[in-house]
Amino acid sequence: MSRMQPLDLSEIKDPEIHELITECEEFGVPDAMFIRIFARQPDQMKSMLRAMLSSHRDGSVDHKLKEIIRIQLARFAEDPYFAALRSKKAIAEGLTEDVIEAGCEDYEDSDLFSDREKVALRFAEQMFLDSTKVDKIFYDEMHVHYSDPEIMEIGAFIALFHGIHMVMRTFDARPAAA
Repeated sequence: MSRMQPLDLSEIKDPEIHELITECEEFGVPDAMFIRIFARQPDQMKSMLRAMLSSHRDGSVDHKLKEIIRIQLARFAEDPYFAALRSKKAIAEGLTEDVIEAGCEDYEDSDLFSDREKVALRFAEQMFLDSTKVDKIFYDEMHVHYSDPEIMEIGAFIALFHGIHMVMRTFDARPAAA
């Protein structure tokens, strides 16, 4: 059981929060538990959740790649909650567990990823493990494959989910299905 107990749905009176729960359940990430934990501070939770949803499902960077990055970061953070969740959109677009595993393991040597995808996965990995390696040379390589707006999209996505994964890990939260 999570160190921060989720509120019962009946305790959440804000109709916008219930709409967000429905939207998240349709998307698959996060599930209602995340919202039920953070609903203790409704205004903060709604802003954070809107940012998470927008960052994950919107933009021009491939959604499946962002889903792999999200899971990769959750595993680095040892966050079992987010590591176990899957975006329904990414699955519908063809993302498989084999591709997720390859993206979270030895993606550099995998034929499943293009150079463009590998540099994004490396960006996430280095931002978590050793951000000093994300230097001018690294950004020059990023610019071979991504525009400035796309780099900002990936960077914001990494920053947002990295922080969320770290907090959820401290709660020792588990997805409802686990």
